[in-house]
Amino acid sequence: MTAMLEMRGVSKSFAGVQALRDVNFVVEAGEIHALVGENGAGKSTLMKVLSGVHPDGSYEGTVIFDGEERHFRDVNDSEALGIIIIHQELALIPLMSIAENIFLSHPPARFSVIDRDAVYRRTRELLAQVGLRESPDTLVTDLGVGKQQLVEIAKALSKRVRLLILDEPTASLNEADSAALLDRLIAFRQQGIASILISHKLGEVARVADRITVLRDGRTVDNIDCAIEPVQEDRIIRSMVDRDLAHRFPERHARTGNTVLVVEDWSVHHPLHPERQVIKNVDFHVRSGEVVGIAGLMGAGRTEFAMSLFGRAWGYNISGRVRVDGREVDLSSVGAAIDAGLAYVTEDRQQFGLILADDVRKNVTLASLDQVAPRWVIDDIRELRAASEYRNRMRIRCSDVYQQAGQLSGGNQQKVVLSKWLMTDPKVLILDEPTRGIDVGAKYEIYCIINELAEAGKGIVVISSEMPELLGICDRICVMNGGAFVGEFAGADATQEKIMRAIMRNIKIHRKDMHESDMRTGGLRA
Repeated sequence: MTAMLEMRGVSKSFAGVQALRDVNFVVEAGEIHALVGENGAGKSTLMKVLSGVHPDGSYEGTVIFDGEERHFRDVNDSEALGIIIIHQELALIPLMSIAENIFLSHPPARFSVIDRDAVYRRTRELLAQVGLRESPDTLVTDLGVGKQQLVEIAKALSKRVRLLILDEPTASLNEADSAALLDRLIAFRQQGIASILISHKLGEVARVADRITVLRDGRTVDNIDCAIEPVQEDRIIRSMVDRDLAHRFPERHARTGNTVLVVEDWSVHHPLHPERQVIKNVDFHVRSGEVVGIAGLMGAGRTEFAMSLFGRAWGYNISGRVRVDGREVDLSSVGAAIDAGLAYVTEDRQQFGLILADDVRKNVTLASLDQVAPRWVIDDIRELRAASEYRNRMRIRCSDVYQQAGQLSGGNQQKVVLSKWLMTDPKVLILDEPTRGIDVGAKYEIYCIINELAEAGKGIVVISSEMPELLGICDRICVMNGGAFVGEFAGADATQEKIMRAIMRNIKIHRKDMHESDMRTGGLRA
């Protein structure tokens, strides 16, 4: 192989924070090169330098592509050479079709008029390349996240990609969609397309990578050639965090108390399709000092259940009763839910968890303004002290609490969201995918925080798509499928096999009921 890309001595800083320090990075033609490191290690910044998001002159160092030194002024310059970046937050327009999204910036045209026949023909070809069978007319909003990710890749292929950069492409995907995406990267490698894969999922990295580069604190600290060296996760983790992690999960000694949260006969209908019942007469409880996990496949209703509880933030025609500390509470609004002692950390931190244009200080105190505005006017000193306390407690990497939340890495953004809800001093904290897109070191810190909150008597609910995470931190695991709880296991007794068996058994029963209903109606569906 020959070097397609060389980045030599790249350094970059933001507002006094050194993001990259003399980084060297090489990608060979037709290889999958994994780039790993903790949040804030500089991975995304390095790729933004490469793709022109950070233009020439805003950093130090040299970028060489195809043997020539390059000076990218913007993304258009890098894309002209076939360097395409797909960011962690997808850049698709939901209410436009697949074809319109793919060719939005460069539609085929004849005599300055868009050639729709060519658009649809080319879209079908690109969708076939990435393994999608959807019509080019399908709206992006009607696709799942996994298929949206493949549309982004199809869009990259339409620009004649030679080097594909994927930033946490599987962070929001289930196991099946993740596997399909990784298989697609392997197929691209056979076609001569090189890929740079940024991921915290080390198992996926080990499966597909030809080489692995580890960044720590903006520096290159390790390079692994997977063809000649065994890929050892312990070595990668040690390089990432500069210490050994003897255990992935902190030791936990559960001491549960009285029941702090009781949900009875909870039902929720879909807000756009009122006839569809999404949550079906659910009963649920959490004790003080207990960490309860909710497992289930994508679409099982876990997030819908959590959001409907938290001030009816999602759903229609919601019914049921909720008691906190034995007292029935009003959850008719988010404010009422906070007053009742509930807090909800959303799975989508950028859209629902943060005001990205505001600074860390304002985001941390946003849900607890009464604590920093005793006379209806915000006390700047109180706000600064509160935000600084949580910055130190949560180890948020930022230049100061006046730095914009949108400038932080994904893991540090998640810590800001968690800080915001911890400041409300909740009795029950619902964490929806709390470690999504977060590196192993930061995950461990959050697990420790969860333990500390449980030891302080809080009731903790953790929704996670990562079964090892649930098995590692939960005292009890409830299994959800089809909007109902279909199984429950003590943490010590739970296994991935038992959880999946509970899910699949329910799916079979559901399909059997559907089949019998079809037989009664002659196979006709309304």
